[in-house]
Amino acid sequence: MILDDIVATKKQEMKQFAMPLESEVKGYSFFEALREPHRSLGVIAEVKAASPSKGVIKEQFSALDVARSYQEAGADALSVLTDESYFKGSCQRLTEVKKHVNLPVIRKDFIIDERQIEESKRIGADAILLIASILEPKTLKSFYEQAKILGLDCLVEVHGYDELQKVLDQFEPDILGVNNRDLKTFTTSLQETENLARHIPKSSIFVSESGIHEKADIDFVSRCGANAVLVGEALMRADDPRKTLPEWFAS
Repeated sequence: MILDDIVATKKQEMKQFAMPLESEVKGYSFFEALREPHRSLGVIAEVKAASPSKGVIKEQFSALDVARSYQEAGADALSVLTDESYFKGSCQRLTEVKKHVNLPVIRKDFIIDERQIEESKRIGADAILLIASILEPKTLKSFYEQAKILGLDCLVEVHGYDELQKVLDQFEPDILGVNNRDLKTFTTSLQETENLARHIPKSSIFVSESGIHEKADIDFVSRCGANAVLVGEALMRADDPRKTLPEWFAS
C-alpha cells in the first residue's frame, strides 16, 4: 500500500535526521483562526505541488505567490506540504511562506518521530498534522501533548469510525479532521464527513479534508456540520484562487 511505503520511507529519512536551526518568524494561532473564520466555514488553503494519487498538480510555481493569493482570497490558515519524496514539498518552503504571509501555517507531513515535532516548531510551523492511521493512539496523544508544550496546535486526522473512536478513547482533540480520502486506497468520498459528523465531539473544531472541488462540496460539508475545510488540489489548479474561493461562498 502507498501509505506503508510512505511511512517506510519516512523511517529511512529519520535515520539521517538533523535538527534545523530555529527560524525567526511570527507565530499565529491555528486554533483561533479556525474558531473565528472569515466566512461560514474556516478555510485551510494548501500549498501542494504533487501527491501519490494525483501525480504532479502544478509543475512550476512560486509557493510564496500561491500563499499570498490564498491570503488575498480570504483563507483563514495555510497548509504547506513538507514531505519531499511523495509530495515534492520542503521545510524550506514552509519557512519561506511563514516569513511573508500573516496567517497561521500547519505543517502537512507524516509525523512518526517526536523529533519532527521540535523540527516543526523550528521551521516556523504554527501547527502540525497527526494522522491516526499511522500512529498508535497512545503515541498520538503523547505527540499531541508534546506539541502543546512547544506552543503548536494539532490537527488530528482520522478516517473511519474505528480510528475516530480509538482517538476519543484517549482524549478529545481541539481540532479533529476527517480525511475524506482513504490513505490506504486513496479513494475519496465526502460521504466520510457525513458518516462521522454525529460522532465528532461538540468541543472539537471539525475539519473536512480532501475532495472539496466546488461550491456544492462546501455546501454539503457545511450541512453535515463541519466547521472548516482543508482544500489543496482544487485551489492549486484554479486559475485565480482570489476569484475561486469567494465564488464558493457566494449566496
